[in-house]
Amino acid sequence: MYLDYYQLREMPFNITPDPRFLYFTGRHREAFDHLLYGIEHRKGFIQLTGEVGSGKTTLCRAVLSRLPTSIRTALVLNPCLSETQLLRAIINDFGLDPAGNDRLAYIEQLNEFLLGQLEEGYNVALIIDEAQDLEPAVMEQIRLLNNLETDQHKLMQIVLVGQPELEEKLARNELRQLRQRITVKAHLSALSEEETADYISHRLEVAGAAGRIQFDGGAIRQLHKIAGGVPRIVNTIADRALMAGYIVNTFTIGAKEVKRAIRDLELKP
Repeated sequence: MYLDYYQLREMPFNITPDPRFLYFTGRHREAFDHLLYGIEHRKGFIQLTGEVGSGKTTLCRAVLSRLPTSIRTALVLNPCLSETQLLRAIINDFGLDPAGNDRLAYIEQLNEFLLGQLEEGYNVALIIDEAQDLEPAVMEQIRLLNNLETDQHKLMQIVLVGQPELEEKLARNELRQLRQRITVKAHLSALSEEETADYISHRLEVAGAAGRIQFDGGAIRQLHKIAGGVPRIVNTIADRALMAGYIVNTFTIGAKEVKRAIRDLELKP
């Protein structure tokens, strides 16, 4: 509704994981580099954690968009699967037709695929989102996939992405073999108040604001207080605050507009 008024090309605060809108704090840049390093150098297991709404999925999509064409990738977004269903989902996402209907057949097919990719000069990466929801038996199956290797190479790099509960789950004694195989780790923490201001400015510029829209200091303080530096909540409040600014016919978003947005959304710190 407010796009024409603000002369924007697109909505600046959508909560979809669009890598064009990714804002690199120091921690986001470090996590991004860690994931690229782990995948490109065949480190096997890689772990990325962060609170709900911290930008993990957006970061992963940015990594996928930056990987060279010599790396084949698959992305599993639904972790609530059995061991067999997970293998089938992986095979499907690599563009293969699942052969057979049991785990052994799927593992053999996956191993054949990975060896073929290695012979053709390709690396292979699998990203599993919301990994904190994986059942221990499924995690054990994922660990066994890491055994698909040659004397020189891990055939598939596996990125486990999840909330901090993933770290807690991996600390269980029965998952110690998987935990010991994770060689690259990264964590996304909340934005500071200054980073929140830069984050908002960045998204506005990507959407075509060209400096026309400003969130003043009072707006940033109020927004950061409620959002706690969580990008997804920042997006939700900032979007509603822009609507409030549109209603009162202003390009400068202040504390009043942010407070109205917070009230409308019924948010608390």
